[in-house]
Amino acid sequence: MENDITVEARNRAGGHFKSGYNCAEAIFLAFREMLTPDVPADMVRMFTGLGGGLGHAGCMCGALAGSALVLGLLKGRTSQEEDREPAYDLAREFHDRFEQKYGYTCCRSLNPHPFDTPEHLKNCLKITGNTGKLLMEFLQEKNLAAQ
Repeated sequence: MENDITVEARNRAGGHFKSGYNCAEAIFLAFREMLTPDVPADMVRMFTGLGGGLGHAGCMCGALAGSALVLGLLKGRTSQEEDREPAYDLAREFHDRFEQKYGYTCCRSLNPHPFDTPEHLKNCLKITGNTGKLLMEFLQEKNLAAQ
């Protein structure tokens, strides 16, 4: 459901993408600012290789992969004794929601334009912003973010 916070998530993710970050980096930076400001900003490095469907391989959408990492940051485990299923369940459910919205999870299917062309960048901007909104809606539904 659209609200001020979900619109802000869309705008922040889209804004970071527009400023030159890739899709995965933009998702991380938006959610870091909104939910986990104590997480070091230089963790964005971990998201860099996810862009372009994993290093321009065209596989899993970087915005989706970045969202899964954000979910892990919020609900992942810190030791092998902890249960990993809560994070797995969230990642799978968000994956399915993303696929339901877009019809695909694969970068090359979501965006058939050549990398870094104006058409490609315009489409990725839209997907990145809307994935930020979708992730915030999901987090609100799961009581992992304010309404």
